[in-house]
Amino acid sequence: MSGTLFIVTAPSGAGKTTLVRGLLERDPQVQLSISYATREPRPG
Repeated sequence: MSGTLFIVTAPSGAGKTTLVRGLLERDPQVQLSISYATREPRPG
């Protein structure tokens, strides 16, 4: 699988959701994946 990965990160209230919603509406090939970890950070 190939493609382009965009990581959207910004402070709260900066418009991340608005930006992503706009991209999803305009391009059917854009997919959203939300990922996070709840474990403690690894040392180092």
